[in-house]
Order: sequence, then C-alpha cells, then structure tokens
Amino acid sequence: MRIYYGAGHEMFPPAELLRHAQLAAEAGFDGICCSDHFQPWWEPGESGHAWPWLGAVGATTEKVTLGTAVTPAVERYHPALVAQAFATLEDMFPGRVFLGYGSGESLNESPLGCDWPDGEEQLEMMDEALDMIRRLWNGETISSGSRHFKTKNAKLHSRPTSPPKLYVSAFHEGAAEVAAKYADGLWTLGDPEQAPKVIDTYKKAGGKGEIIVQALISWAETDDEALEAARPWKGTQPDEYYVDDWHDPQKMYEHAEETVSDDEYKEAAIISADPDEHVKRLEEIGEMGATILSVMNCSGKYAEGAIRTYGEHVLPKLR
Repeated sequence: MRIYYGAGHEMFPPAELLRHAQLAAEAGFDGICCSDHFQPWWEPGESGHAWPWLGAVGATTEKVTLGTAVTPAVERYHPALVAQAFATLEDMFPGRVFLGYGSGESLNESPLGCDWPDGEEQLEMMDEALDMIRRLWNGETISSGSRHFKTKNAKLHSRPTSPPKLYVSAFHEGAAEVAAKYADGLWTLGDPEQAPKVIDTYKKAGGKGEIIVQALISWAETDDEALEAARPWKGTQPDEYYVDDWHDPQKMYEHAEETVSDDEYKEAAIISADPDEHVKRLEEIGEMGATILSVMNCSGKYAEGAIRTYGEHVLPKLR
C-alpha cells in the first residue's frame, strides 16, 4: 500500500510547507498532496496557492507523485483552467501528476462572489466540469461549454503525451456515482461508517482504479501536545461545512469548538505520541479497501518531527 503525505496550506506559509514536502519525500512517502484553498478553516491561518507550489515540489523532488487534495471548479476556477494547469504540470513531470477533484466548499468560493449552490447543483457542476476536463485533455475543442461553464472554442494548445491521473473526491453516494463516470480513482475520508458505502457505490457504478482514503494525523512528544497542535484542524470537522454556505473562517472554527468535543475529534483523527497507535489506526483505515492512504499532517509546530517519526517508525510497518 502506498502512502501520500498531505501538506496543509492552511497552517504553513508556502516556503515552509515546501520544506515539509521535501522532507516527506526523503522520509519515504510515495506521493505529496496538498490542499487547494483560497481561505483557511480558521483565523489566523495561511493559504498559499496550490498550483505554483506543486511546480516547486516537482522541481525539487524526484519520483514522488504530486497533486491536489482536492481542487474544485465552481467560481474560483473554470474547469478549462484546471485542465490547463494540470496538463502543464504533467508535461513538466511526466507520470508523476494527479488532479484530485472535488465539489468544493463555500469557504473558498463565496469570497470571490459566488452564491453558493445547493447540493444538487453542486453535483451537476461537478459532472459538467469533469466532462470538460476530460475532453480538453483528450484534445477536443469545446465550442460553447455547458450550463455552468461557458466556452468559446476552448482547447488546450499544450498537452502532455498522456493526461494526468484524475482522482475524484466523494463523501456520499451521489458524488461517488459521478466519480465513477470520469475518475481513475476515488478519494474519500476514512470514516468507518461512510467510507465503505461510498467505495461500494463507486465500484457498483463502474468505478475503477485507486481507492484513496484520507486521514488527519498529529504526532508530538505527548498526546496532549499532539492534540493542541492539531486543534485548529477541528475547524474542518462539521459535515455542514462541505455542503452549506459557511465561509467565515473564524465563525467556522468557533462553531466547530462548540459542536465537536475533543473526544469526538480524537476518534475522527489520529492524534497520538505513539507511532504504533498511528500504525494501528492506519491499518484499520486501509482495511476499508484503500490502495493509497493519504495522511494530512496536522502536527503544527511538530510537523517535521511527525515526518521523521513516520519515516522511521510508521511507514516501514505499513508496507
């Protein structure tokens, strides 16, 4: 089973996060993925742009695969621009690039003037965007676009020999069915109640390829330090943030602290000073059917120590 390192632009400035990616590659992670946000989930936070950062990762590492976890096309990005960006990365780093695609959050779209759509329209936009990305990667000229994404004879003038891999994020069955139409693999969260249903739906709908399951992890010298380091990431936990119109980072963090207890958070994320606990929890996630585990490093000021700990004590036991 392969293990991807998750780099959070929300927590670190881009240059520091690049150093973490380089250390992760040296530690033995198989791939580097990063969030693609306009805003963080909390204040104060960071939010460097994912695409140029991935170019820097590709240029300063060897062999590791790289991509986003995940990129949407709603208001912030037109799908033709997404197709162009990842075709460019694939041309520069052939065989190493993937596009992780998701339906997005109001957090990153509303600041750019988006009136956040309901769940049904989000799925409709995802379907249209994925169709357009695939067609552009295949060399088509798209004359007029779709309901949500207009074009006027759009085409990619620079295309790689082979397109990047396309992994589509799904947290519920409807998104899994859309993913099955277009994806080279499914990306989902390591929720023991939801992940098996989502994976099963994806496969029954004809989906093939990788099953990527994501986990939040935090390591420090003590369990209490690991929890406090990961505390900002509690702002990612409420389910409503992924569907409803929440886009004020401070209010989102405050709401998460009010509605998600520390015990609930420790059940949802892997927060421990014991490397063997990380191994145990990740093996349980892997048993859901994962071919790739993606671990988002939420260790705060202990991030580099977490990378070293994973390289020395966790990754060898997962392979």
